[in-house]
Amino acid sequence: MIEVPNAVQNDSSLLVKQSLAAKLRDEIMQGNLAPGQRIIEGHWARKFGVAQTSVREAINLLINEGFATKASGRSARVTSYSEADIAQIYELRGALEGLAARLTTQRQPDLEPLENALKEMRKATKGSDIRKLIETDLQFHLVMCELSGNRFLYAQIRTLLVPLFAFVAMRVVQSHQTAQAWESDLDRHKRIIELIREGDPLTAEFAVRGSMQQFAVRAYEIWQKKEGLN
Repeated sequence: MIEVPNAVQNDSSLLVKQSLAAKLRDEIMQGNLAPGQRIIEGHWARKFGVAQTSVREAINLLINEGFATKASGRSARVTSYSEADIAQIYELRGALEGLAARLTTQRQPDLEPLENALKEMRKATKGSDIRKLIETDLQFHLVMCELSGNRFLYAQIRTLLVPLFAFVAMRVVQSHQTAQAWESDLDRHKRIIELIREGDPLTAEFAVRGSMQQFAVRAYEIWQKKEGLN
């Protein structure tokens, strides 16, 4: 019998998990798996013709991406937020990202990563790629927090934003919003960069807090269009 090298087996296993995760993600994005719904491993294993353990591993990838959550000893569920949840998340975002803007302004690091994220957002908008726009929007906010130099702040904001933006992606796709509908938000992101560069930490902090209120408006627009939100 010919032995298959472990590296090859591992690569093959990873490809299977990634393929299954992509299929489940599409089910979520299209609304076939609704927010809050259980992701039943046995059902999807039968549907895709794979082992249940493979589905479980694929679900773990979705959890890392923010599309699913899992409490200890319970089945995984599609990420879901109530209207009250969203309001509280944006309150917290204002505080955390405002602090990040202040710290980043004080440090004055190279802002090229932030500018590149904004460029990708503009490119996605022009290309009408709403999913890419949301992905690069997330990147912008994570980069700003990373540039703050506070690793604990970055860890907290990542935990908060990754599932939130996954939820936004679900709802935007399901409500058929276009990337162009988000174009006004690009100027707000540009202004954040300008204020950080100008070097007034408190002005940058309060501006980001204000921007969060505007971004929350976008969230509620999505909520009103289809039970869900940004």
